[in-house]
Amino acid sequence: MVIAGVLMVAALVATVGWFEVIPRYRPHLQPGESYGIDVSNHQGKIDWEDVASDGVSSAYVKATEGDDFVDKRFVENWSGTASAGIARGAYHFFTLCSSGAAQAANFLRVLPTDADALPPAIDLEYSGCSQRPDNATFQRELRTFIETVESKVGQQVVVYAMPSFTKTYPLLEPWNPDRWVRRLFRRPADDNWIVWQASDRGRVKGITEPVDIDVWRSSAD
Repeated sequence: MVIAGVLMVAALVATVGWFEVIPRYRPHLQPGESYGIDVSNHQGKIDWEDVASDGVSSAYVKATEGDDFVDKRFVENWSGTASAGIARGAYHFFTLCSSGAAQAANFLRVLPTDADALPPAIDLEYSGCSQRPDNATFQRELRTFIETVESKVGQQVVVYAMPSFTKTYPLLEPWNPDRWVRRLFRRPADDNWIVWQASDRGRVKGITEPVDIDVWRSSAD
């Protein structure tokens, strides 16, 4: 009975830690670093003035996915970040269901012309798409997307990739995930990143849903 009671208390403490400590986690910033977030329609309506007041100075906003999807809150979020004085960048969710050329065209149709914007980004992770092309096909389509976007925008695309994705589709130089790394609750071991996703369950003023907490390194741009 005593052991069962101890286990119950431990489980309760762990639950409290998950719901109270984890959402509040933000890593200690080093010189040249600032807090950022990345958002999409999943975060709902955002009060960007409140977000700015909570120490967030940059945001990546989902613009498109695949060859025809446009995030319904992209225009609203793009405008809101600017009004709140938050540095902003747009990202595209890359799928395995359509060509890199078609996806680049979709992204570029939506991407605003803004010389002050952060570099465009691409999100690589598995989605509802059931297709699994071979690695050579994926590399070719990714190359087409990135080269098309970089040629149009004049900035290097920032690549974010889930570890589960790169196990199947390892990224080749120069398009590796080191510029935007995912390492939850631990500082990256390498030092060549510009964006670090430190949490995927953060809480920020002005956003009712959990949000990714990122660290932006201006010195590594």
